[in-house]
Amino acid sequence: MHAAIEREFSIVGEALNRLGKEAPAVADQIPERRQIIAFRNILVHGYDAIDDHVVWDVIQHHLPMLMAKVQELLAD
Repeated sequence: MHAAIEREFSIVGEALNRLGKEAPAVADQIPERRQIIAFRNILVHGYDAIDDHVVWDVIQHHLPMLMAKVQELLAD
């Protein structure tokens, strides 16, 4: 379960990184985009320092806001 969650967060972070290069105006509308990309980098490169409590906090408090913003952008 941990690996699957971390993999999905890695994909999201990489997608936002690429979006910033391909469509910066859209990427700039994503709150905390840079922090999401930094979180991805920690998951990928600092896997020995991953704190499960931090990951759970992101799931509970940050992921719903990101999902709502992405849905809003897709609707526009």
